Amino acid sequence: MWISSRGAGASTPADPPERSATVLDEVALRVLLTEVLQRDHVGDRGELELTLMRHWPPLTITNDAPIELRVLELPTLGVTAHFIARFELRAGDQSLGVWQMPVTARIWREVWVARRPLRRGELLTETDRAVERRDVLALPAPWPVSAPDESNWELAENLPAGAPLLSRHLRPRTRVRRGQLVEAVVRPGARGVSLKVVALEDGAAGQVIRVRNQQSRREFRGMVENETTVRVSL
Repeated sequence: MWISSRGAGASTPADPPERSATVLDEVALRVLLTEVLQRDHVGDRGELELTLMRHWPPLTITNDAPIELRVLELPTLGVTAHFIARFELRAGDQSLGVWQMPVTARIWREVWVARRPLRRGELLTETDRAVERRDVLALPAPWPVSAPDESNWELAENLPAGAPLLSRHLRPRTRVRRGQLVEAVVRPGARGVSLKVVALEDGAAGQVIRVRNQQSRREFRGMVENETTVRVSL
């Protein structure tokens, strides 16, 4: 916390003007360092929480100017779970010194977590997930809380209950399965011709997959439109 103090006793006209003293303690330093790192290095990734790993002796500052902290050096990876921050403290134009402080960090934000064990290939539903506040520093690309309609997504791998949903855990919903018989529609201009083909690959809407003509055994590619139709160009 910040503490300002003035000397006891009344001033006389002959006395020099008193100068306030500000004490920068450990709490105030942590607040300053957190604010600067949040603004310049974390941004909207979440709410930064820092813990100082070395004792900070209170620093008494007699300069009346506002105290400013400037981060001079961070690790190449920036804010990580454990790192050393090198910073300078300034009061106006006066440099108060340069220090290094080892810290631990957490970045908190709301993420989706699985309410029950989820299996690969299952459709993601609203009842399968819940929002929890988690430290995302160790989570690569968590699935955003404001993600698109879950009906268009399915699990790309198994996920235990309580695990956070990451982007790699989900994929666009499979509309056509390998081995499925579908309609291949050829649309030259306003006319349309269709034929039955076998899907040789799984495919989501908008994805191009290989298909095979049942009669000619010819293979070609088509774009998945829905669960029963692919669009092809011959």
